[in-house]
Amino acid sequence: MADLNDPIAAPHWVAIDVARYWNAVLVETASGQRHRFRMTNSAADMQRLIDFLVGLGGRCRVALEPTGDYHRPIAHRLLCAGFEVVSISSVAQSRFREAMFNSWDKNDPKDAAVILEMLKQGRTQLYIDPMLAGHHDVQEVSKTYYQISRARTKVQHAIINHHLPLYFPEMHKYWTSTRNEWWVRFMIAFPTPVHVRQHTCEEFIELASPLVGRRVRRVAKLTEIWESCADSGALPHDPQSIAVQTFVFTLRHYQHLSEMRDQLEAQAQTMLARDADYAHLMSLPGIGPIIAMTILAEAGNLRRFGHHRQFLKYCGFDLAKSQSGVHRGREQLSKRGNARLRLAFWMAAVVAIRVRENSFREKYERYVSSNPKDPDLKRKALTAVAAKMARVAYGLIKKNQPYRQFFEQSLPSGTIPLNRAVGAPT
Repeated sequence: MADLNDPIAAPHWVAIDVARYWNAVLVETASGQRHRFRMTNSAADMQRLIDFLVGLGGRCRVALEPTGDYHRPIAHRLLCAGFEVVSISSVAQSRFREAMFNSWDKNDPKDAAVILEMLKQGRTQLYIDPMLAGHHDVQEVSKTYYQISRARTKVQHAIINHHLPLYFPEMHKYWTSTRNEWWVRFMIAFPTPVHVRQHTCEEFIELASPLVGRRVRRVAKLTEIWESCADSGALPHDPQSIAVQTFVFTLRHYQHLSEMRDQLEAQAQTMLARDADYAHLMSLPGIGPIIAMTILAEAGNLRRFGHHRQFLKYCGFDLAKSQSGVHRGREQLSKRGNARLRLAFWMAAVVAIRVRENSFREKYERYVSSNPKDPDLKRKALTAVAAKMARVAYGLIKKNQPYRQFFEQSLPSGTIPLNRAVGAPT
């Protein structure tokens, strides 16, 4: 082990407080000399920093506080130049600054000094560069899918809560899921009841049938729509009015976002089709292509975690408790980890407990058995199942094996119930 008191063996400490336009840099050399300067997020200033650090000679350890995505270009260049790069938790830095200066006052030079002190004490986190780790493409597809889904949901709420009550309230009952492509196609062609009633029932059925697609009782459904338009609760819009045109514009925008989402789903499945970790995650009940992609994008290589508790802490599924003197707070989730990972496992748990043949549902039912109608107990049970889902996902990737079906205990006679035969050992 190198002697840190030896100026030759000791590393040079570099602290960078990252911001949008300017970064505050504080360098402490192995001899104890300090250098302060500011730099922009430009290639020229990044290269000047690298040249300065190379000129110091010896080993350099660089710490920075992740700020949005502004830290990623400079961190990538430093890693490619061969420097050690670690990150500082924003929460830890804030608390350390208050303890160090006994004040909540902050500024960029002070934050750089705090980062430097935390770096020297080893209060850092491992920094993983997604591009060097090989999951940058997956991460970008996942984040783009998330942004498109959010935009699509916002437009969906506008259609249901604003446009339908004004233009075509009778069509709300036919909105059964978020993947009703036929519904959007129909509304673009017939945005108001007036558009429907300007045709006879036979003409309307003939025009609308290709839009609805191959559905059971298609003629009966279209007949019901045509009859409901005779006395509609919608406002009396002129079919050629600007208001109706804006409604159709919103519907086309929603349709375009849906097409983009479908393209990203297909691209994600093609990109990860040969990924073993993706296949193992897909074997878990409740996890589909998008959730599996989100887990791989947000967590990266799960094998870098030495224990499943580390991964649970990274997700924010670890328990925390506030205790002072005789006061003992109750244990609850810390929620200090990756929020998107928690959401992914939560959604997977919601689906898994609805599937009969898996241990996640069995754990959920055991948890709520004392009071199945208690909403607080159901929430706690779902949280426990989500944490178990994260733990099992880590184990599958760590051991490089798919999920094995949960087997119910055999009956006293040694037979297996027919509804459990699918999970019976061969």
